[in-house]
Amino acid sequence: MKSSHSNILAVVLLLFFLTQSISLIAQPLSDEQNYAGNSPAVAMVQTVFSATVYVNRVAINERRFNLLVDSVKKLDTSGKMLSAGQKLDLIVKALYKNPLRFFSPTTEYLRQQHRILSNGTGFFVTGDGYFITNCHVIDRDSSFIRQQFILSTFQEVTDANIAALQASWAMTLTDEQRDLLYNSYSLIYSQLSSMILYDLQKDIYIIYRADNGGDKPFQIKKPAKLIVKGKAMPGKDVAILKLDDVKNLPSLKVSNDSITPIGEKVLVYGYPEPATTNIFLAGEANSDPTLTSGIISAIKQSIGGFPVIQMDAAITHGSSGSPVCNGKGEVIGLATFGSLEQATGSLASGYNFAIPVSVIKEFLDSAKVKPQVSLATLLYNQGLDYFYREFFNKALKKFEEVQKLNSNYPRLNYYETLCTNKIDAGEDRESFMQKNFFRIMAFILVIGGIYIFYKWQKVKRETFHNN
Repeated sequence: MKSSHSNILAVVLLLFFLTQSISLIAQPLSDEQNYAGNSPAVAMVQTVFSATVYVNRVAINERRFNLLVDSVKKLDTSGKMLSAGQKLDLIVKALYKNPLRFFSPTTEYLRQQHRILSNGTGFFVTGDGYFITNCHVIDRDSSFIRQQFILSTFQEVTDANIAALQASWAMTLTDEQRDLLYNSYSLIYSQLSSMILYDLQKDIYIIYRADNGGDKPFQIKKPAKLIVKGKAMPGKDVAILKLDDVKNLPSLKVSNDSITPIGEKVLVYGYPEPATTNIFLAGEANSDPTLTSGIISAIKQSIGGFPVIQMDAAITHGSSGSPVCNGKGEVIGLATFGSLEQATGSLASGYNFAIPVSVIKEFLDSAKVKPQVSLATLLYNQGLDYFYREFFNKALKKFEEVQKLNSNYPRLNYYETLCTNKIDAGEDRESFMQKNFFRIMAFILVIGGIYIFYKWQKVKRETFHNN
């Protein structure tokens, strides 16, 4: 009889502790927790092309221009029919209609120093600075570079020429007049002027977020060295970079699964150009990556002979090199290219592609790089796990350990502050359980006692009737 009562009490206590521990079992990560854990390891890549540019100076033909001005003056000899602005408008339109008549190249060269920026996204796969991005982000072809230098130089030289004309005429040009002159110079420089690039250099930088306990995050910009690279699409568009003299940086876990099921949810972290260049956003807003989500729509074969992941998660210019992660927060691909609308030539939303982790691992293996989550990230993610299960004291201890390893760990101060506030408000789950442990145990014992008494009475009645 005593053994039966002890078994019943043991079952009651076991049920209690089971109900308390069910919530401790690892649950699938929410999108919020995924972002909290992964976003610190995502960074911006910036490739800077610099060169000295020599371009033919273009001069106005003074004789023909003076004849033009005289002809406009003859239209209004009284000076009352046309305003000064209207006369200027006639002159500008005449220059626009036949710019090659009024401008000609000289033997003099203008010397300009120019820098062209190419931005993209990437992510750390080790705490000591190994970093993955797309090859095309850091390795532009020569025709693209020359085109960008031409456009940049043309813009600067044209602005200077228009400003000089405006000053010499002592008139303020309207927007329409400036556009007409701009188009005129566009034709002139494309047909009459030559350009020479000298001392072309390329520098690669990784720009990542850091926190120092202040109100606003800041960014650290460091030069990166190229370890290994493939070729831009249709080649294997992967590059591995390295930062020196760093440790315990945030890092992402690379998935061991070579096959990604169609229909699985994916999360993409990156720096899309429309968000990073938006004039209404504060500069520090660019330190946080943008999260987009979708599903894997298909696994396709590229013309390069390797598989690519089709997904409907949004990406655009600047997203190249973004990590594509599964629901567990693991990297399964590298966002690389989109699709173009045949009619407009613009990017088609919802038809984007990523290079799978199997191709990424080829480059990691060739560089003898073993992706490994840093100790700081392991502790930080443990802290997040405690935080989202409302064990704020335990979370805070983990975050304090991260602080000792990397005091600039992104979003660390944010979560430390939240934990402290939650603890002060008495919301820590473990504290609640500790404070109410004896009440809970007393309640269980009372319920268990009632249950045992009921069973004892039942057994007693059955024994009495049997006798």
